[in-house]
Amino acid sequence: SLFDEPLAIAVQGLSPRQQVTLRTSLRDETGQLFQASARYQAGDDGELDLARCPALPGGSFSGLEPMGLLWALQPQKPFWRLVKRDVQSPFLLQLEVLEGYGESPGRLLAQAQHERAFLRDGTRRVPVREGRIRATLFLPP
Repeated sequence: SLFDEPLAIAVQGLSPRQQVTLRTSLRDETGQLFQASARYQAGDDGELDLARCPALPGGSFSGLEPMGLLWALQPQKPFWRLVKRDVQSPFLLQLEVLEGYGESPGRLLAQAQHERAFLRDGTRRVPVREGRIRATLFLPP
């Protein structure tokens, strides 16, 4: 998905009302780790849709926040900022579903990797050099 588009996150196949921790992580271009986690309880049908299920207190955020696992990413290194310098390569987002919650959640139930790209396919990059101006113009396909 593109970095500025909403990401729908859902988990299926859980036990009814099962308690789980969802964790996201990514590494920036320098290798610094950013992570976020949230505690959830599956519905009676064993499904968990972040657009409908609020995060429970105790994680990186709480409440109904479908994109919380992305905006709540925090650096492991204090005062580090998530900056993207090479917009031609995507961020690789790791998603994990862990059993239970607490200081050390249980076993890994599922995991996935998702690319968050900055440029749509076919976008043209045009360097701009005019006087003292140095920029890049991005033109849609």
